[in-house]
Amino acid sequence: MKKTLESLSRAALRGAAVTGLSTALAVAGGLATAATAAATPPGLSCETGKHAIDDYTGYALCRNNGSSTQTFWVHLVCGWSPDVDGEHVTLAPGQSGQSTAHCAGLGTGIGEISVQP
Repeated sequence: MKKTLESLSRAALRGAAVTGLSTALAVAGGLATAATAAATPPGLSCETGKHAIDDYTGYALCRNNGSSTQTFWVHLVCGWSPDVDGEHVTLAPGQSGQSTAHCAGLGTGIGEISVQP
């Protein structure tokens, strides 16, 4: 009888642990999937987004509306994988350019996309 109670107790604890972990992962996963755009640096007008067929690739397409040369790059917050930066792009006044980056496939995908000066 004692052995049966111990087995039931262990099974109940195991089930509670799995349920708790599943809930935590579901909440964390839900938070990581909402991509948001941060403020654009002054003098640049930028459009950010995810690649049309790859949720792990993000971009920043920017135009330099200022009167001096500017450098920017895209920064991706990649959920459970390390965050990544795209290539640095230097634009003369009036020029446009794009920076892209790719989150590792092991993570939850892009959680946030921002443009860094």
